[in-house]
Amino acid sequence: MAIFNGKEMVTSFRSREFSCEKLASKLSKYQIDKAIICSVKAMPEYIPDLLSVNIPSVHTLTSESQLPFKIEYETPETLGPDRIAAAAGAYAMFPGKKILIIDAGTAITIDLLTVKAFKGGNISPGINMRFKALHRFTGKLPLVHPTENFTTPGRNTIEAITAGVINGVTYEINEYIRTFEKKYPGLEVIVTGGDSKIITSRISRKVIYAPDIVLEGLNYILEYNAK
Repeated sequence: MAIFNGKEMVTSFRSREFSCEKLASKLSKYQIDKAIICSVKAMPEYIPDLLSVNIPSVHTLTSESQLPFKIEYETPETLGPDRIAAAAGAYAMFPGKKILIIDAGTAITIDLLTVKAFKGGNISPGINMRFKALHRFTGKLPLVHPTENFTTPGRNTIEAITAGVINGVTYEINEYIRTFEKKYPGLEVIVTGGDSKIITSRISRKVIYAPDIVLEGLNYILEYNAK
């Protein structure tokens, strides 16, 4: 959750639960005029209702929301609203530019925005998902957690898994950037997501680290729909 005053983020916070009490404690200091909801999971109906009690205008982001760019995805109804929000944040950051948005979270998404059109993207397993898959689908490999401290080649099984996963993700992203740059010269590259810190320093070209791009995109879409 984040609270904005115009384009400025006033505060942001994370919570594992969403209740009347939690919401009241977080919002008690602010007069909220409008809100936007973005969820990649099935959302309980009480959440919009809960927000609507004290907030005059509540918008739930979907592919049918008013956007400053066209969505050229063949199945827009299956496009995650977080990807739409990240594209909107990138659009606001680099208006009129071609942008590659790399979101390294539970899954890794590589999305392309060209001036006025969301062209689509690719989805692959995220870092933690790869660690869990190696542990779950093999007989003896341990469950490893992300760390930046490892050698290549790995000198033991833990390091071998760590290097294999993190280097594999890095090589994958570097090649995506190289491939897209060939087709779209002058491309801006934005990196976000929970695992973005691990990979940003390993990317072989200059990128923009934007951890709040989804929240900023949501604010942009909210203002855009309020016009």
